[in-house]
Amino acid sequence: MLKLDSILSAALVAAVVLPMTVMGAQAGILQGERRWAPLALLFLANGIPRLLLGTALLLWQPDTVTAMVSVAIGQWAPVIVGTIALRTVRHVAPERRAAREVLREALANSQALLAFFALTNVDVVVARNLLAEHDAGLYAGGLILTKAVLFLPQFIVVLAFPAMSTPRERRAALLRSMSAAAALGALATVGAWLLSGLALVFVGGQEYAEIEGRLWLFGLLGTALALLQVLIYSVVARQGRRSILVVWAALVALIAGGTTAGSVSGLLAVVITVDVLLVAVLLTISLLRLRVPAPEPDRP
Repeated sequence: MLKLDSILSAALVAAVVLPMTVMGAQAGILQGERRWAPLALLFLANGIPRLLLGTALLLWQPDTVTAMVSVAIGQWAPVIVGTIALRTVRHVAPERRAAREVLREALANSQALLAFFALTNVDVVVARNLLAEHDAGLYAGGLILTKAVLFLPQFIVVLAFPAMSTPRERRAALLRSMSAAAALGALATVGAWLLSGLALVFVGGQEYAEIEGRLWLFGLLGTALALLQVLIYSVVARQGRRSILVVWAALVALIAGGTTAGSVSGLLAVVITVDVLLVAVLLTISLLRLRVPAPEPDRP
């Protein structure tokens, strides 16, 4: 029975891939057109129906298969919303581009996001392999706050990315986005310092009391990563492929520096230093690249 449940769960996970892929494409079109109201409805439809349906089904039959069924069914809600939103707009056929160029752009963007993903997750792997098990657990607990601060300004990237792709707007969009992300990160970091007891509850409770006084540092790390996220998307928007090499270099430096750390504080210091330096380097490169606005390309 357990084996059958596992097979059904795996099949339902596979079934979710199709609506998730369609929803991602719909969200990208709405974002590019700056149609924020339909995009907001699409994101709401991505969460609320699954929450309501999942709660109802789990109250009836609390098991893994039921949970996955609710996810599989609920994932079609944003697709329906996106289909309705896009059906009301008549799209002009884009200029034909070579398949090779599209593939090259997709690969470049994918490896840029891969570099960012690797950089934001490799430290927990380093901690698990180099620190004592207790210290690695403390570090992982602190990273809960880091990831919360990282994803807090996610909406800024969603709103700013279309402007970042426009030569006349990308510099101002980058500076505004960096300022907003920095303000939110600073607020979260100060909050973690002043309300460390509440922040401790958020990361797991008294089992992590040893890092209560350092939680604001994890907030600072999250702020640096939030700024880095904005910069990465700015680089993707302007197709700055060489700038991503700096991110890969920072990943190597973080791993090399992390191997010398013997404590939570030591590893945290290495990670913060590497990430802050990377933010400074990428910001400098971006501002230099965007110093003279590029000419607006002709639209068909």
